[in-house]
Amino acid sequence: MVRVRTAVVAAALVAALAPVTFGGPAAFAASPAVAAAGTAAEVGTVVQEGGRLTVPSGEEGPVTLRFTATLPAGVKGPVTASFALDTWLTEGEAGSSPVSEDVIRSTCSVNGVSYGECAWHMPYFPPELNDPPVRPSLDLPAVPAAETLTYTITLDADRTAAVLGHLDALVSLSDGTGATVAGGTLGLDFVPGTPPASRRGALHARDRDGVLWRYEGTGDVTRPFATRKRVGGGWNAYTAVVPLTSPTADGRGDVVARDKAGVLWYYQGTGKPDAPFAPRQRVGGGWNAYTALVGVGDGSLVARDGNGVLWRYKKEYNTLYGPRQRVGGGWNTYTALTMSGAHDGDLARDKDGVLWKYNYWGSYPAPPFQQRQRVGGGWNTYTAITGIAELGRDEYPDLVARDRDGKLWLYQGVAKPLSGFVPGSSRSLVGGGWNTYDLMF
Repeated sequence: MVRVRTAVVAAALVAALAPVTFGGPAAFAASPAVAAAGTAAEVGTVVQEGGRLTVPSGEEGPVTLRFTATLPAGVKGPVTASFALDTWLTEGEAGSSPVSEDVIRSTCSVNGVSYGECAWHMPYFPPELNDPPVRPSLDLPAVPAAETLTYTITLDADRTAAVLGHLDALVSLSDGTGATVAGGTLGLDFVPGTPPASRRGALHARDRDGVLWRYEGTGDVTRPFATRKRVGGGWNAYTAVVPLTSPTADGRGDVVARDKAGVLWYYQGTGKPDAPFAPRQRVGGGWNAYTALVGVGDGSLVARDGNGVLWRYKKEYNTLYGPRQRVGGGWNTYTALTMSGAHDGDLARDKDGVLWKYNYWGSYPAPPFQQRQRVGGGWNTYTAITGIAELGRDEYPDLVARDRDGKLWLYQGVAKPLSGFVPGSSRSLVGGGWNTYDLMF
């Protein structure tokens, strides 16, 4: 679990902070010293343009922070500035950093003069350390003295920056002697942004002419899918197509497809969104013996035969699948099976419309599933249900379901004790017209 501990520091105390050295060339230069006569009235101000700045942590690209420092008369340069976030980062699991190495990327300019890239320093500490010595900081350039100094800083934050939350940045400017000449507080709100393509789900749908279409997730649940892309024709040759790993917007995700003769084919994900599948590879024949196929998230496959017995095919390194293993009987009670978008198991709808979650155990040759957990009832209103990787910004997998009128509904995932990630109880409408498709995965 990542934790961020925030220290509440009033802006009025900025100029009184003791010198603090960060893990890089930047230093918090604020000191008890003040300019010339040493009176608080002779310490200038730092004012943020436009008030608090919202910084999306994701794929949106940089936003711009602007603030102006007004200095007392007679300040001699060079003027140095310290910029520190009013927080400390507490390490994550196994002593890891709670943020990525390049969590924020910035460029800096002062009074219109560009100083190029400015480095961030993001130290983190074990939770038992009660007095962390340094805060996260940004290097700001030393510049000639002027009556006013306007700083323009771009902030391009990746997904891990969302852990920073709503905080202040403490800014202090010092003259050539090290005396504090201006100080103030800036407001920064780091919020979840668009996840990278590797974390956004993708949905595939086959129309009745056999053309396969691809809907890539946007990361915004109010418009969860981008405009569809044509993958290719000829997919009506298959009686079943199922993902082995959840398709994602960056073109990853493997699938298997069973043709009308009962031959199973393997399509490896390419990592290319415009051509997501490599040429097919033959797995073998005899797969018409099964009434349902479903992946379990690690590349393995489970298959239900006509007697309701479920079999597991463990993915092997060289042969794709080794000998099958019997899981158990009674699986004919289910009218729909789909892989969870979390890669953590499968979802199964029974004849009464109740949805169940089977968490994947993973170990081999032990049984693949833990005891099933009830998700909820009422799911027999849908003609298709498909687990899918994250479509929003909460890091949880989701599910889409098509009703008899062709409307597609989105159920955002939630974390549920014992069940792991499951569809939530509320739904939102994606759109109509989805009855044009006879297969979705």
